[in-house]
Amino acid sequence: MKEIPQPNTEILRELIGYRMPFGKYKNWLIIDLPVSYLEWFEREGLPPGKLGMMLSTMYEIRLNDLMFLIDGLKKIYPK
Repeated sequence: MKEIPQPNTEILRELIGYRMPFGKYKNWLIIDLPVSYLEWFEREGLPPGKLGMMLSTMYEIRLNDLMFLIDGLKKIYPK
């Protein structure tokens, strides 16, 4: 039987406090960005490096209706 991969909680914990460094939504938390903005990045190209990985992760979370992962971690690791 194939094992179900578990989410990397370190990435998700970091995602909770990661802010958009530029653009229309500068200083917004990545987890609060509108889906349309995440879709735009996915279509037009993600920035390189960590920011791109964070945006891509958030896009996949929204796309697959996995916000419960973020909501659960926000309760465990409040700001």
